[in-house]
Formats: sequence, structure tokens, C-alpha cells
Amino acid sequence: MQNQLKLDEETPVHETSPQNATSRRLWNPVSLAVIFFLWLILQIGGLFTPGLLDDVDSIYIEIAREMLQRHDYVTPYIDGIRFFDKPPLMYWMAAGSMHLFGIHDWAARLPLALAALALLLAVYALGIRLFATVSPSERPDRGGFYAAIALATSIGPYIYTRFYIPDILIALWMTLAVHLFLIALDHIHESPQNRTSEIESQNRVPHLRGSLIAAQMGNRVSDPLSSPIHESPGAPSFAHFAKGANVSSSALLPCLAFAAVMALNVLTKGLIGVVFPIAFVLLYLAITRQLHLLLRLHLIPGTLVFLTIAAPWHILAALRNPAIPMTPGLGLPAKAGWVWFYLYNEHIARFLSKRIPHDYGQTPVLVFWIYLAIWIMPWTVFLPGAIAAHIRTLRHRIATNTITRAREYEASLSLLLWSLLVMGFFSLSSRQEYYSIPAIPALCLMGGGLLAQADQTQSLSSTKLKAASSALRWHLCLLLPLSTTLAIVCGYFALTAPHPAPGTDLASLLNSNPDFYNLSLGHLFDLTGDAMGLFRGPLTAVALSMLGVGLVSYLLRLSSFTYAANLVLAAAMTITLLAAHEGLVRFYPVLGSKNLALTVKQQLRPGDRVIIDGWLSSGSSVLFYTGQQAGLVNGRIYGPWYGSFWPDAPPIFGTDDGLRQAWIGPQRIFLLTFSKQRAADLARFAPVHLLGAEGGKFILSNR
Repeated sequence: MQNQLKLDEETPVHETSPQNATSRRLWNPVSLAVIFFLWLILQIGGLFTPGLLDDVDSIYIEIAREMLQRHDYVTPYIDGIRFFDKPPLMYWMAAGSMHLFGIHDWAARLPLALAALALLLAVYALGIRLFATVSPSERPDRGGFYAAIALATSIGPYIYTRFYIPDILIALWMTLAVHLFLIALDHIHESPQNRTSEIESQNRVPHLRGSLIAAQMGNRVSDPLSSPIHESPGAPSFAHFAKGANVSSSALLPCLAFAAVMALNVLTKGLIGVVFPIAFVLLYLAITRQLHLLLRLHLIPGTLVFLTIAAPWHILAALRNPAIPMTPGLGLPAKAGWVWFYLYNEHIARFLSKRIPHDYGQTPVLVFWIYLAIWIMPWTVFLPGAIAAHIRTLRHRIATNTITRAREYEASLSLLLWSLLVMGFFSLSSRQEYYSIPAIPALCLMGGGLLAQADQTQSLSSTKLKAASSALRWHLCLLLPLSTTLAIVCGYFALTAPHPAPGTDLASLLNSNPDFYNLSLGHLFDLTGDAMGLFRGPLTAVALSMLGVGLVSYLLRLSSFTYAANLVLAAAMTITLLAAHEGLVRFYPVLGSKNLALTVKQQLRPGDRVIIDGWLSSGSSVLFYTGQQAGLVNGRIYGPWYGSFWPDAPPIFGTDDGLRQAWIGPQRIFLLTFSKQRAADLARFAPVHLLGAEGGKFILSNR
């Protein structure tokens, strides 16, 4: 009996018949409803609170507001200063939304929330393609569904949609690019002129398309599975939309779409929008010994589409911002403009950690990889088994003689290559802790595929038994102790933290660790035991939700209720993330200046002046909420530094002496400062009125 249960790993578990493949519903309405519900409560629910954060969040959105004000959508400006750091798509998205819905912070954030929904659906679709053959036969979307809910409820993707940065959008473009490339390969391999050559070379090219053709020998034109997309019922065939067209020409559509996505990627974050997808294509073709197919990918029309979308802004930005003389002795060229700063300084010099000015942190490589594991929690625990399974698949790639094994090979190669490409690139270049976000969809897909296989507990396949065993083992050995520990720690602070007096300013309970502030989450190091009393509610919610993340979902998995276990895990993490959002709302006075800015706005009169005591990023949300240009005391550094060399730069930069002179002048001054000593200093020259204080910041006025 034991010998009968032992199956060879290369034995196909099930092959979907043509009738079943065409009759099964691939996009499950229930799965889509769950994905949409998670997105709705996590993303839309967080649009309206807290206010914009100082630094990059409000800088991006203020640039968009100034674009609307100036009607200039080519040259970005911040505080009236040219700002060449980033390409314009994120600005355009926020500006377009504010044009439709008004100048509101939630309106500016809406495009990023919609991009998050698009990413979840893109991961769902790609997961269906890659894992339909290993998912339960009655639920072929299960792998894509698990990948999507893992992405929706992971720590990193949620945290880095709390402020307006482009990395989630980069993840979307990369997901679409990978899927479109695989679809294009499908059509190339299905073309009549390619079939003969693949059959002849299948012994030396162990790629899934040639193996499939060799395995199914014969006329497949009338077979519903003859379209490579239908060999694994994971995605609709583009050929169905090109009625009457030659099959070989149907690769044109995904190739053009790939080029368009790559152009949008470039307009989102620059040259990595070309590097990542092109490197993926070349490495994939090289590994599968198919570089000869590169010329079949419609390179000329694809290049034209790419240039049509990406080139106009680059050309206009270069023409409108030509090289001008630079101040000597600062490390700058004698003459420099947009081209030098954006193309060289922001890309090549940043990659080499030689950017001028050096206004960003550098995460150590090991810590960078550790952050990646944290960002995917709690789903990280399923990755060891998934990665091991994918490596085994690549090592035994010669056995891709069935539809199931062929799709497994494609999934393994695509997802490992994708994730290693992103992580390898940033491991060799300058990096911040969230630069790994574009690799997370690939890792969520790996975990989703393993969990889909683990659902097949009734199968006698050793592969599926290994998947179920791996998921259960790692849940027990890693997730259960981690979640239990976190529940105990959060519960302890929720019960024992002192109750702060009503009206206590959070800043008075924090430490100051400026050395960490160049990290996106650096202010977390300021927390103290006394400060935890202000977070009692979120801590309690996290402590309770960790019971669902660990114990409850484990017991369900142990009882073979794997689908319920994964839903409970996602639901519990949703509570955890909502608690994290509430924690951010309570921490906001330290991170943003909305309330202080609104206090100023209520009293602003024509001729009044707003000044930030420090560099721009320390109070950049004030610009958005007041709608006013702000002066900067000792702030000619970092973001606006390079743009300040242009002749049209407004005189917003001042010194301590200049502030003192302005304070005694006839103009009313509203000063955002972080120093109590500033009030004592200015009081020597003219009266100082405290209009508001919050988060360790003060609004002072001379009237």
C-alpha cells in the first residue's frame, strides 16, 4: 500500500481536458469580491487620514499642485524652485485627480490607491496563468487569489502606500511587463512557422513551448488547448480578439502593450523602467536558449510606441531647462541643466552613491534583504518551501513534458528571475529600505502558488503533499512563535504603559534620534515606553489580531481547512494594518504639519509671509495646506538646492540674521520652527506670539 501511495514527482497530477478548460470559469467572482473588499477598507479607508507627511509625501503632491497653478506640466516646481529629481507621471496623476475633485490631500492620494487595486488584479491574473494547473481543479484561480490577498495584506506594500511614492506603481508596471512578455512568447511559439523549428530543436532547448509541442504531437489547430494560453487555462488568448488575423501577427498586441508599459515605467521612476523589463526579457531568453526569438518581438513598432509615450517629456524638459553656468567649487560642472542633473546625477551618480547633494540614506545590503522579509510578513513564512520547490523545478526542467510541468517551469523561471533581478540590482547600487517593493509581487506569487498546491490535500501527488507539509511546518515553526511573541509584547505595553495626561503632546514623550531620520521609518526609533500609552488602542488591536495570524489560522491549517486558514490570516492582518494606520494617525503631529498649517491659513492676509525654520522637507506640508510660497531659513540644501541656481528662482532662502531683520519689519511673519530657543532669540528684537504647538513644532508670529 505504501508503494502505491508513493508517486514519482514527475508524474503529472492532472491534465485539464479541452472541454473542462473551455468551460471552467477562471476569474472567480467571489475571489474578486474578496480582493476588492480588502482594497476598499485598506486603501480607500486610509485616503482621508492622516494629513500629508512632511518630506517626500507632501513634496510630490505640492509639485502637482504647483503644476495646476502654473499650467506647466513639463518642468516640476516646488516652492517656486525647479525640481529635477523625478520624472512627471506621479505629479501628473495627482494633478489630474486634484483637477477633477479639487485641491484636497485625499484627491491627490486617490491615483495611488487605484494603482494598488490595479496591481492586485494584475497579480491575480498572472497567478491564474502560472498556477491554474496546480490549483484545485474546481478553483483554477486559487494561486492568483492567494497571491493577491498576500500582497494586499503584507506589511510593506501597505506601509508604502501611506505616503505618495512611486514604488507600488513600479511593481504594477513590472507585473504587467512580465505577463505581457509571456503572452507574446505564447503567440510566437504558436505561429505556424515556429512549430517545425521547435519540434526539431526540442531535445536541445528544454523550454516549455517546445516540450509541449513534442508532448502533444500532431495537429493542434482545432484543439481548444492549442493556444499556448489555453494549455494552462490561466489567461484569455489575444488571438480571440484578432479575428481573421494570422496567428503569428497576434504577438504584436502584447509586444506593443509591453512597450507602452515600459514607457510608463520610465515616466514613473526613470531608467530602471527600461532596465528591469529589458533585463528580464534578455535573461529569460538567454536561460531558455531562445535569444534568436528577440527579433520576433516586434522591436521596431514597439520602439516607436515606447518613444511616442516616453520621449516627448524628456525632449521638452531638456529644451526648457538648458545648461546654465554653475557656481564653481561645489562639485558641479561648469555648465549644467536638466540633462546633467536628471540623466547623470539622478541615475548614474545615484547608482554609484555619488549623487550631489547626497540627501538620502544607504541601507546595508544584509539589512536590505532583511527588510524584504519583513515587508512580506506574515506571508514570508511560506517562501522557503515555495523557493525550494521552484529551484527543484528548474533543476529538473528536462521533465517539462506535460502541460502542468511546463507551466511550473515557466512560473519558476519567471518569478525567481524577476525577484533576483530587482534585489540584485539594488544590492549593487545605492538603496533605501523600500526599494525592494517591485520584487514583492513575484514573491507573493511564489507563496500563492505554494498555498494553492497545499489546498490539494486530497491529492496523492508528492509535490502537493510537500506543499501542504511545508506550509504547515513553517506556520508552526516561524509564524506561530513570531505572532505569539508580538501579541505578548503589544499586550504588555497596552496594559502597562502609563496613561498620559489629557492634551499631552506626543513629542514630549519621544526621544530624538536624528541619525535615523534619513530612513523612511526612522522616527519609529523615537518611541519610548511612556509614549506607548498614546497607542493603547492600536496595540490592543494588534495583540488580538496576532491570535488570528498565528494560532487560529494554524489550527485551521492543521485540520486541512487551508482555504479558511488563509482567509483568517488575511482578515487578521487586515486588522493589524488598520491598527498600524491608526498608529500613524496618532503619530502624525510629529511627521506632518497639517493642523499648524491650517492655523496659519485661517489668519493669512495678503502681504503676510510664511517661513520654515530649516530645510524644505522639514515642513513641506505647510506649502500645500496654506497654498503659499514659504521662505527657508538656512534651507538652501537638499531638494531645492540645484534649482536655486536658476535666474528665475524666487528669493526664498534666508539666514538667521535675515529672519531677525524680517521679524522687526512691517510684514507679518508666520514662522514654523522646531526650536524653543528660536522664540527667545527673536523676542530680543520684537514681540513673539505663539499661535500653535504640536508634535514638537511651533507656529510663531511677530504680530
